[in-house]
Amino acid sequence: MKIGIIDYGMGNLFSVEQAIKRLGCNVLVSDDKEVLLAADALILPGVGAFQDAMKRLQEMNLVSLIDEVVKSNKPLLGICLGMQLLFEESEENGYGRGLGIFKGRIECFAGLDEDGKAYRVPHMGWNELQFVQRPDWLGEIEFPDEHYVYFVHSYFAANVDQADLVAFANYGNVDVPGIVQRGSITGMQFHPEKSGEFGVFLLKKWLDGVEKGVVAK
Repeated sequence: MKIGIIDYGMGNLFSVEQAIKRLGCNVLVSDDKEVLLAADALILPGVGAFQDAMKRLQEMNLVSLIDEVVKSNKPLLGICLGMQLLFEESEENGYGRGLGIFKGRIECFAGLDEDGKAYRVPHMGWNELQFVQRPDWLGEIEFPDEHYVYFVHSYFAANVDQADLVAFANYGNVDVPGIVQRGSITGMQFHPEKSGEFGVFLLKKWLDGVEKGVVAK
């Protein structure tokens, strides 16, 4: 199975590439639309600012790639900023439009909870995922005992359609969407490739789902 990693100059590509290889898949890293469309599934990574990332995708004609991926029902996984780009808009550094696959807006953590108590921004470190549904790629297999994954972000997806929400983690006074899915498109706010046993478990289950053709269900 061949997994394409979208290289638009704003992702930690090496760690994602190595994690996918360790799970037994062939990996291609490219910014070429036709090369990427030949892969069985795609990963959209991302590190940095929302508007800069969208500008890069537009300049490199990769927004049209994402449009074709959605139309063709090809599986795509957005990681960290890559997940945030899949939403309608962001307030980071002023208003910016996203890819609009998921409903919702990317907002900054307030840094104060409902009682006025300060909490640290960015949300950085290990946090526990709480699951509200299981898409078919997760199946009914028993999860590992620990559901902790690694987050590094100052912005999160707000006003998410509950039908798209798979799992969240609580931070400050926010239920932070951790995994979302709509059709063939999945997003993970955390870094599965840096999230120990449970992160590898989730990444492997997604790859297995791609191979079995159940990610879009």
